[in-house]
Amino acid sequence: MTPYSVLALLFSFLFTSYLIPKWIYRAKKAKLVGKDVHKLGSKKVAEVGGLPVICGFTGGLLVYIAFKVFIFNDNSSIAAIFAAIMAISTAAVIGFVDDLLGWKIGLRQFQKAILSLGIAIPIVVINAGSSVMNFPFVGYVDFGLIYPLVLIPLAIVFTSNAFNMVGGFNGLEAGMGIILLTSMAYMTFILGHYWVAIMGASMVAALLGFMLFNWYPAKIFPGDTLTYSVGALFGIMAIMGNIEKFSVILFSLYILQFFLKLRGMMQKESFVGVKKNGTLKIPKKAYGIEHLAVIILSRLTKEVTERKVVVSLLSVQVSIALITIAYFSCC
Repeated sequence: MTPYSVLALLFSFLFTSYLIPKWIYRAKKAKLVGKDVHKLGSKKVAEVGGLPVICGFTGGLLVYIAFKVFIFNDNSSIAAIFAAIMAISTAAVIGFVDDLLGWKIGLRQFQKAILSLGIAIPIVVINAGSSVMNFPFVGYVDFGLIYPLVLIPLAIVFTSNAFNMVGGFNGLEAGMGIILLTSMAYMTFILGHYWVAIMGASMVAALLGFMLFNWYPAKIFPGDTLTYSVGALFGIMAIMGNIEKFSVILFSLYILQFFLKLRGMMQKESFVGVKKNGTLKIPKKAYGIEHLAVIILSRLTKEVTERKVVVSLLSVQVSIALITIAYFSCC
């Protein structure tokens, strides 16, 4: 990794860390706050934390581009990076609209899925990725125009919406994003797609700055502004880095989440009740991996806490990431 790449990542982290306290103050003044549902009391926490994260992410990439162009006279991959920035900005706008409307009266799931098609447009128009894919027992298949016109939009719609389905616990969304995008950045880096790795690493740096304020007890919530953006970036990295098979296995928890949400007709939330002592109630049925974590933890420990749920899910995702990286590194 070049020195200017490190500088770009450092900028993403520091700029996000700088913006978040200011956003917390402004959000509270504007009453953009939400209840921390897994704690006793009625404490209000600043919402829409994805905005400073997107600013930090974009700022870091612009620093990276500036060094490439002005110092090293290198214009390679600039169009693809700007297409990704435009796509992530579109995802952030969709999430921001839903955050402003509120999760009770916000956009319906099918409406968000339709709007998410707009995220894919910048990636489609530059014809990112490769239409030739290798399948077990079949070999190489060239999808031709089906790849940019059908498969890319479907992939980005799924990853952006699926990533948005997991959350509601302090540090969960940001933590999962850090693990997923770090894994994607590592794999694209070792495959030689350095600029794709920088995109993922820039978001990871911004998320680390956000995590300083989002970890238990959270001072700010991510909102759909963050979750849609991170999910979209995951899909974009899979396409631009030509690591679709790697990303599918890495994303397995979210695929499971999708089917659990289908069980509840996409209407059931992943929240759980809180007991008088501040620990979590055990849900009767699992409508999300968060519910599964609570149910499993209840059989392993006397009291289930929000922090235990988050740590357990992050640990599972780390395990999946390590196994996936080890498998594809050996193949």
